[in-house]
Amino acid sequence: MKETIVVGMSGGVDSSVTALLLKEQGYNVVGLFMKNWEEKDENGTCTSQQDYEDAFSVCQKIGIPYYSVNFAKEYYDKVFKYFLKSYSEGRTPNPDVLCNREIKFDLFLNKALSLGADKIATGHYADVYEKDGLFYLRKSFDKTKDQTYFLNQLNQTQLSYAMFPLAKLPKTEVRKIAEKNGLITAHKKDSTGICFIGERNFRNFLSTYLPFQKGDIKTVDGKTIGKHNGLMFYTLGQRRGLGIGGQKDGNGERWFVVKKDLKNNILYVEQGEDEFLFSNGLRANTFNWIPKERKEPFECFAKFRYRQPDQKVKVIPKGDEIEVEFKTPQRAVTEGQFVVLYDENENCLGGGEIVETFK
Repeated sequence: MKETIVVGMSGGVDSSVTALLLKEQGYNVVGLFMKNWEEKDENGTCTSQQDYEDAFSVCQKIGIPYYSVNFAKEYYDKVFKYFLKSYSEGRTPNPDVLCNREIKFDLFLNKALSLGADKIATGHYADVYEKDGLFYLRKSFDKTKDQTYFLNQLNQTQLSYAMFPLAKLPKTEVRKIAEKNGLITAHKKDSTGICFIGERNFRNFLSTYLPFQKGDIKTVDGKTIGKHNGLMFYTLGQRRGLGIGGQKDGNGERWFVVKKDLKNNILYVEQGEDEFLFSNGLRANTFNWIPKERKEPFECFAKFRYRQPDQKVKVIPKGDEIEVEFKTPQRAVTEGQFVVLYDENENCLGGGEIVETFK
């Protein structure tokens, strides 16, 4: 009897080709579209409607049944509230990581199983395999598109139900397959940034949900050189949109955000690749171990943000927390983002939210 695979249809080219490939491999494929956000953008349009229509068209084209499910309330409660809370506390969150853990591989998975699925598949660029009774999450063939960083919170049960058919394909080949098979999404632009915000102005979007207060921009030695529009609009290492260029006694180099003082509402900046931007280690909490938990210190590789080259580190497990010591100082490691660990075989060992950096 054929296995039933429910594919998370996003309306993009990756999930479209995922469904097509599984159909060609002989699986019983079902398309399921998730609606996670209800609001219209600043132009008065709901981008999820176009995505649904594209997913609907693809499912018809390749001849598979399709359904839709609305997780907007759950997304608001489980992801968006965390997003707002993090910004209000001065952190820079990564809601895509939480969306994968709480929505796509939890609520969506349970919905798929209720529809009779044996497994679920998504268009993520990642690989999953089983060895000696454990499931491993490994980087995809196309390293420029690898998305294991965003999947660092998945557990063994979630991975046991997951399929990533694009694991061995470069993105260019995925588009060629879509074009060859006449899929409407073949040349659709990749989504970027935070999924529910879309193409709208981020500052305008955030200010409708969180109160903000203007305050002083200061250098580390205490000189006031301008005004900021609200600390939540800035992140460590940011150099654009500061509005403080042309300082008479500056050295001509670019200004960078080096610190946010939430208590006193002060944004600290310095010029050039200043030492204040660099740290030697971090602490992360609620760390999620993927293949198995490690309790002794060990060396491996790490990313502190998406698409960053792997960095050599030493990891010191401390219960549900870890401390990470950098082999070389790292620039703009940001609280609220995730540190994600990898071994020499490109397996993702897990990840945790960065809560502190230190010199």
